[in-house]
Amino acid sequence: MAAGNNSINTNVGALVALQNLNSINSRLDTTQNRVSTGFKVTGAVDDASSFSIAQGLRGEMKAYGAVSQGLANARGVMKVAEAGATAVSDLVGDIKKKVVELANAAITTAQRSILTSDFNQLVDQARAFLNQATFQGNNLLNSGAATTNVISDIDGSTIELRPNDLITELDTFSGAADVSDASAATSTLDALATFESAVNTALGNIGADTRQLNFQDDFIGKIADAVEVGLGSIVDADLAKESAKLQALQIQQQLASQSLSIANQRPSVLLSLFR
Repeated sequence: MAAGNNSINTNVGALVALQNLNSINSRLDTTQNRVSTGFKVTGAVDDASSFSIAQGLRGEMKAYGAVSQGLANARGVMKVAEAGATAVSDLVGDIKKKVVELANAAITTAQRSILTSDFNQLVDQARAFLNQATFQGNNLLNSGAATTNVISDIDGSTIELRPNDLITELDTFSGAADVSDASAATSTLDALATFESAVNTALGNIGADTRQLNFQDDFIGKIADAVEVGLGSIVDADLAKESAKLQALQIQQQLASQSLSIANQRPSVLLSLFR
């Protein structure tokens, strides 16, 4: 045995054992952190390039989340607009029934008065439906509606939501409507047909725009899921692998601690030779 190994001033064996134990402890800390957090990359110190890529992907995920939220809000606007237009479409049938009844020259003056009142109430109800079709301050059916551009992707692309000014169409119809006698009521049916056509066109536009929103929202969701999978492949730890490594390192730690303890006893053995 070399003389240096029997020195009481420098315990080489203990130093080597300590270095080995420190190395094991460092790897054990890293592995325990991965097992407890589920991540193999939690900061730039772990892997600078992977962490940089991961941060970029996290930013994209947040952006896709914002796009999805905007699309959801737009779908709310369209859903309310559809409800308003559908309600008015249902009322058009009732209004047409009243006008046809008013076009009958055989009805009495009292009957005409009652039917006229019903007709006016139905028109007012249609106007109320259109005015109330508002979601978060947006109403695509009133006269102040404008084209709405909704962000549809993180590159700034947009989907255009078309306004459908049914209020003006209703005002045009009600202004032209005259049910004071049978002949006037018959002519009013033509004006009603024009309004009904406008309502049907609005329903078609709303349906098409809503489908476009639904398709895009589904697409954005799939892209966001793919980005999340990509992020996971970069930063997620293999828990089965890390758990096995953790058990192995714990055993190595115990053995290294025993080796250090034995090495620390060597100077005492040397001193006993002089007793």
